[in-house]
Amino acid sequence: SPHQLNITSYRATTATIITLETFAGMWINAFIICVLCLAWGRKKTLNSNEKILLLLGCSRFWYLCFSWLYSFLLKIYPYCLLVHPTLQLLQGAYSFFNCSNFWFSACLCLFYCIKIANFRNRFFIYLKVKIDRIVPWLLFGSMIFSLVIGIFVYNVIDKAVCKSLNFTCHRILWKAAIRIEERFYLINFVTGFVYTTSFMAVIFSAIFLLFSLWRHKCKMQTNSMNSLSLDAHIRAMKSILSFFIVYSINFLSLILTLIYSTKKQEHVMFLVFLIQLAFPGVHSLILILSNPKLEKTLLRTLSFLKCKVCMR
Repeated sequence: SPHQLNITSYRATTATIITLETFAGMWINAFIICVLCLAWGRKKTLNSNEKILLLLGCSRFWYLCFSWLYSFLLKIYPYCLLVHPTLQLLQGAYSFFNCSNFWFSACLCLFYCIKIANFRNRFFIYLKVKIDRIVPWLLFGSMIFSLVIGIFVYNVIDKAVCKSLNFTCHRILWKAAIRIEERFYLINFVTGFVYTTSFMAVIFSAIFLLFSLWRHKCKMQTNSMNSLSLDAHIRAMKSILSFFIVYSINFLSLILTLIYSTKKQEHVMFLVFLIQLAFPGVHSLILILSNPKLEKTLLRTLSFLKCKVCMR
């Protein structure tokens, strides 16, 4: 019927848009991973900034991968989600990588702030001296915390789905969706907590770095060291501001999800989902362009590909 054709066409269009957007973001983050892994192989070590970027790239790559897989199954093969424990694993993995993405981002902001900002406070000086030793523990703690969130979401959805298994095949997904929706606010409360705490880390990093930049400009003299420090402040400030924008839009998308998910506004939810999928790729591209080594490698790679295409 025409109605069924319209539904099929809509699903195919949304799946195509999601696929293109997701794979673009995956390629960008895969580029970061490959460049840093090759550097790791050459130098046998990575500095703190590269460690954070590597884990951030990995978390975003797998976040996009599980997001695409879940949306693809939901739109094209929804009954595959009924196979135990497909839905629970997808949602648990999605939550783990989403949470680690935000916490690694917060770690990068804190690293920039502590490494570049200049304050005479003893505790701050201690952090500046010990930051390279603190970073691995921050990353390890972020992974453990993200794993706890992933397991929590898995258990919440598992209880919702298991209570629906007594129904017929056609009613399982519908009944499970209702039970998941009943626990929806609990899951989103946890997600909101992750967003808020990591967002606060970004805000405080931006405030401290901005204050340090202002103090540095007031005391700046006309020597190369000071101008180099000023450039470092400005580069770090640009990076943290980009994090601030990403967090703000993601926080807004969370609020829209809370408002419209229970109202069955599919078009609004699809737009929110597209925004959430876009930023891991867009923001990683900003990080590449703000990192001299990654930017040079990207330009060399693009020029090499351009030559190959021209030769054909």
